[in-house]
Amino acid sequence: MNRYARQMILPEVGENGQARLGAAHVVVVGAGGLGCPVLQYLAGAGVGQITVIDPDHVEEHNLHRQPLYRMSDIGRPKAEAARDALLATNPTIHVEAHAVPLTPITAPDLAETADLVIDAADSYAVSYILSDACLAAQTPLVSASALGQGGYVGAFCGGAPSLRAVFPDLPSSGATCATAGVLGPVVGVIGALQAQITLQFLLETTPSPLGKLVSLDLATLRISDFSFLGTPEPDSHLPFLSRTQITEQDIVIDLRSEDEAPHVPTPNALRLAPDRIADDLPPTDRRIVLCCATGLRAWRAALDLQTKGHHTLALLAAKADL
Repeated sequence: MNRYARQMILPEVGENGQARLGAAHVVVVGAGGLGCPVLQYLAGAGVGQITVIDPDHVEEHNLHRQPLYRMSDIGRPKAEAARDALLATNPTIHVEAHAVPLTPITAPDLAETADLVIDAADSYAVSYILSDACLAAQTPLVSASALGQGGYVGAFCGGAPSLRAVFPDLPSSGATCATAGVLGPVVGVIGALQAQITLQFLLETTPSPLGKLVSLDLATLRISDFSFLGTPEPDSHLPFLSRTQITEQDIVIDLRSEDEAPHVPTPNALRLAPDRIADDLPPTDRRIVLCCATGLRAWRAALDLQTKGHHTLALLAAKADL
């Protein structure tokens, strides 16, 4: 037990707490900027089973903020490179690597089998897909977002309100780390905070971190937090679907141009411009499935359609359903 001696001194850990960590199963979706510190600290703490899900490959521009990887990992699946790095530092734990995207089909099983799920993905669609699955399974979800020099971490579901309850609408901007940039220490701090919240939950510390959201502005070195316990769940929401959940009765509309996406998601899908869809689509009782790359344009178009009397709507985020 020399490996965990320094943390076992803590009264919150001890032998019983260390045993709880060793018996825990945590699913981490995303092995990038947030996922790297999350994975390193969970593996270091001795979380017994970690499942890593990420469809991406290591690229050189990742290395400034993803210290799990080396130049020799460039081109490798992140999930597999992360697994190997974790086991190299702690061979006593079990790490599963899945180099596949998370989808609405796979999320429910992951939420059912995990003690806690961590959303470390840079995807609005993945965050809401995980929230829906964790809410249904009553599994805690530690979700975070980092951009520029700030972000937030929240502990949702598992008895606390869901991500949809706190953030019922997508942000007005579709900015990501790829388009707006991010400093390495920012994702390091936020990812480490995700790991801290996870360990607090697994160790059953009081007060519970569930229902708390922490915001960080590291450009001004300001941190704030609030409790969202008691926030009601929305009466309805726009669900994300996988392609395999689309039926022949659905009206599928691809909001992407042919240059952006040469192939539509289904053979009978229509291409319509987002600014014309509400006027060009006649009233119908059939479900309308709106598709774009990230889900952001589809969400906005769905809100527009709701004002026109369309209420049976769903979203398909192509990047989250490869």
